[in-house]
Amino acid sequence: MKSEIIHAPPDSPGVEASADEVVAGLFAAHRLALVRSAFLLVGDQQTAEDVVQDAFAAVYRRWSRLADRGQVLPYLRTAVVNGCRMVLRRRAITGRFRGRPEAPFWSAEAAVVLGETRREVFLAVRALPRRQREVLVLRFYLELSEAEIAQVMGVSRGTVKSTASRALKVLAAKLQEER
Repeated sequence: MKSEIIHAPPDSPGVEASADEVVAGLFAAHRLALVRSAFLLVGDQQTAEDVVQDAFAAVYRRWSRLADRGQVLPYLRTAVVNGCRMVLRRRAITGRFRGRPEAPFWSAEAAVVLGETRREVFLAVRALPRRQREVLVLRFYLELSEAEIAQVMGVSRGTVKSTASRALKVLAAKLQEER
């Protein structure tokens, strides 16, 4: 899942591909993984799809201003995580006025995909603090390295390591008590 510059076809060497080609290629290759990771962070499919679509639209709009087009995939990952954070902040504010938090929406498709065991793990991960949840999703779902996670989240590698360790301990205890 490493990012790379996508170049134009071999018949035009040295010419970089257009925004349309690159963004379309990245969308085809990485949309599902980004939507799934956003789903794990926000808890519903429709919002996850919206967050990922907004991230791709932002890359496309800003294509001419991107300094390092070889870093588009890490930029997309960061945009998705930040979009999820924004959604969760809005939900928290809305929840204060409503008086009750929103429960995750389980569509028939989501229920089939997750299954009962996965649903238990999903709910346990959702109960983790935001930073711990983000580290686990990026590490175990997107299979990013500690350095890549640190880059996406804007923290040090040491913070990623300690956060992951604490999150795994809490998650193990939570899943053990449910059994």
